[in-house]
Amino acid sequence: MPIRKSLMAPMSSCARLVSLLGAVLLLACWALPARADDAAPGEISFGIIATERSGAMRKMWEPFLADMEKATGLKVRGYYATDYAAMVEAMRFHKVQIAWFGAKAAIDAVDRANAEVFAQFVDADGTPGYYSYIICRKDSPIASLDDLLRDGKRFTFGVGDPDSLSGTLVPAFYVFQQRHIDLRNHFKAMRSSNHEGNFLGVLAGQVDAATSNSEMLQKIQDTQPEKAAQIRILWTSELLPRDPLVWDRDLPESVKGPIRGFILSYGRDAREKGILRGMYHLAGFRASNNSQLAATRELIARFDRKGLH
Repeated sequence: MPIRKSLMAPMSSCARLVSLLGAVLLLACWALPARADDAAPGEISFGIIATERSGAMRKMWEPFLADMEKATGLKVRGYYATDYAAMVEAMRFHKVQIAWFGAKAAIDAVDRANAEVFAQFVDADGTPGYYSYIICRKDSPIASLDDLLRDGKRFTFGVGDPDSLSGTLVPAFYVFQQRHIDLRNHFKAMRSSNHEGNFLGVLAGQVDAATSNSEMLQKIQDTQPEKAAQIRILWTSELLPRDPLVWDRDLPESVKGPIRGFILSYGRDAREKGILRGMYHLAGFRASNNSQLAATRELIARFDRKGLH
């Protein structure tokens, strides 16, 4: 059967333009990253930094996330990242809506990923902060910080994530930079790991000394006191503010409200207190905001001006 000419007629210029615009809009929609409110209804991702083995982090955090899910009615998925930069990127591209950060990474998330601080950790013993350490084994020939710094080429040294406040920035500034020591070239060898990795590296003799913090030492004292007893603290920082929790500032209040209510009230019975104690010796959380990051911003500004020399 012959095909009717009307069906074979070429598209008008107007029709072609409409079709082209539709294709462009469709491609644009595919290319745009999903916003927080474009996620599956009632579902959020909670970002957690792997300061130790991911299995251990899941064991610590999953009971808390399960309680959050039950209390808020939201589907809550844990999102575990091995470094701070990866978590900031996950928040920037809306893979994560809420996250636990150190102060330096929280600043990056606020500045680059549309985040805001809404809560802060509270320590179980009432201490309003924690401490950065440089540690070695008690049976080490390194008896003091001066011993470590006097002839660094004799020793291997472990630092933290580049964006870790207690693992890198604070000791790099207050121990090395203020003594005009180039941390990058001072030691025989240097390696980077998380807080647990540095602690265990010192115990195993993989590094002679390393950065760590009081949160990790407390955790080891609680779970493996015989290992904690083998550690010598060579240097202790000034008190650092406990870590913030941040969320995507564009989350609707219908989501923020239940999350805020759950987190700020968590830790009221014995079971919840036990869960929190396993999460780096916490008593709970208190309300906070971006002003919590002011002191860290000042430190970073001083550090950046002088450089790591």
